[in-house]
Amino acid sequence: MKLTTKGRYAVTAMLDLALHGSERPVSLADISSRQEISLSYLEQLFSRLRRQQLVVSIRGPGGGYRLSRHADEVFIAEVVDAVSESLDTTRCGNKGDCQNGEKCLTHHLWSDLSDQIHQFLSDISLGDLMRKREIQLVADRQNRKQSETDADAINTRQLTDQAPA
Repeated sequence: MKLTTKGRYAVTAMLDLALHGSERPVSLADISSRQEISLSYLEQLFSRLRRQQLVVSIRGPGGGYRLSRHADEVFIAEVVDAVSESLDTTRCGNKGDCQNGEKCLTHHLWSDLSDQIHQFLSDISLGDLMRKREIQLVADRQNRKQSETDADAINTRQLTDQAPA
């Protein structure tokens, strides 16, 4: 079983949104910068997340995205499901036609594993992850890096503005 980048990136982006969206909407450009995820890819993911009512978009200056409900009420399995990510560990897509149109010997084992993984992710909320010390440390590092990058960009603009013509 392998969770693809679609599911991984959706969970990462939603956790970033949960960490940074308590005071104001968060732009996809900010998430893109912090998490090093393509802006166009985030736009695709957030379109799906919005359709599944996990996020709301706010238009205009200072706009962006917010969680549609409290982080403790958004579960990782919902995020993965919203981007149509399969957590299926069977070879047959859980259709039961894995061996010449019939169920293979271990079909039920892999099907049960898929159910266990989904249940595991259904029990973890964004709020649970936000409270983990390890995640807070990573978020702090990413915030410092983004602040340094933003300051460098401002300094470069100021130098350019002051340069003789």
